[in-house]
Amino acid sequence: MSGRFFLDTNIFVYSFETGAKAREAKALIRKAVATKRGIVSFQVVQEFFSVAFRRFAKPMSVAEAEQYLSTVFRPILAVQSTPALYMEALHLYNIHALSWYDSLIVAAAIQAECEVLYSEDLQNNHKLDGLQIRNPFV
Repeated sequence: MSGRFFLDTNIFVYSFETGAKAREAKALIRKAVATKRGIVSFQVVQEFFSVAFRRFAKPMSVAEAEQYLSTVFRPILAVQSTPALYMEALHLYNIHALSWYDSLIVAAAIQAECEVLYSEDLQNNHKLDGLQIRNPFV
């Protein structure tokens, strides 16, 4: 078993809030970076910065984004956009009736040989093609 786990975008967004979800999100991110077993894809980085620049109460500055990219995302960014990733996402989209963006996240987690995908966007404790879905906030 690889011990790898994939973090969906919402984990990073919640880490900038307060409360129980923020604490859990921060713990997962720390674990991802410290153990080098956490994985994200290009999509997670893009979605996070889109939210951070436009939807945060205090939008993230470019300098803050550069720092976050260097310290948090760079060590765990392992899945890039490829034709193979899109083909797997199309397969998942067709077979499991996921949204297109969820299909890309699941395909990236499978491609990175992750055992677990942490996300609140998919059904908790569900398995997709051997990948365990876990909602860390339940």
